[in-house]
Amino acid sequence: MFGWLKRLFRRKDSAARRQPGRQRIQVANIQGIGARSRQEDAFAFANALDEKRYTERGMMFCVCDGMGGMRDGKLASETAVKSFRESFIAMNRQGNLSQQLKQSFHIASDKVAALLGGNGGSTAVVGIIYQGQLFFASTGDSFLYLLRDSKLLRLNTVHNMAHLKYLEAIRNGQLDPSTGRNHAEAAALTGFLGLTGYTLAVDGTTDPLPLRDGDILLACSDGVGGVLSQTTLIEAMMAPTVQKMCSNIEQRIEAYARPHQDNYTALVIGYNQ
Repeated sequence: MFGWLKRLFRRKDSAARRQPGRQRIQVANIQGIGARSRQEDAFAFANALDEKRYTERGMMFCVCDGMGGMRDGKLASETAVKSFRESFIAMNRQGNLSQQLKQSFHIASDKVAALLGGNGGSTAVVGIIYQGQLFFASTGDSFLYLLRDSKLLRLNTVHNMAHLKYLEAIRNGQLDPSTGRNHAEAAALTGFLGLTGYTLAVDGTTDPLPLRDGDILLACSDGVGGVLSQTTLIEAMMAPTVQKMCSNIEQRIEAYARPHQDNYTALVIGYNQ
């Protein structure tokens, strides 16, 4: 993990870490079809409403976005969500949760590939909150944001051709941040569940990120993160409840009235000690 990110997430009150029973979370979500003919996003929470299980086992949230233009994105995303829930339940809480979470992506990817034969896929972003710390992993172009002290930070990276070409240019000594943006297939995904013939690209934590009282997490599909700017999202999330934050986000998506609006899904998680 980059040094600045470690400094940003370093917990100031170590006593709170030793009192997981004091942790509380609030969750809300929105989902819409947009201009598409059917919903191909899927999402899930686990242990979000059970305080005892949350304290003992942690909670999980995930957003999976079935890929349009390929075979049965709905089946791909729903298969992935089910697989992530099963993996979360089976995780060893005394083991390395970051490693187990990343391994769950390979398990989910294999299940999607087995069903769709490499002709379908899904993006995914998955988070686990356990004992005051966030573990996350992702593949594709779904988003994970943290709102802290009125600043919105994207925690995960995107796996698409534009980003891949940018990284290739950096490695070749071409320090041009615009590299890749004009590629003919800039938005084409280079990592997704169900991908066959290539190593699955999974981004995520090596060390967990300590959460602070008042932190807000936003996990969303590209139908949200690819439409609303960070400035707009901050405005929408300056609300007293997670339910109102979700409502504000949906209102802003609808206000854009994009003729080709993708399916959209957003999960908002409020963390309090």
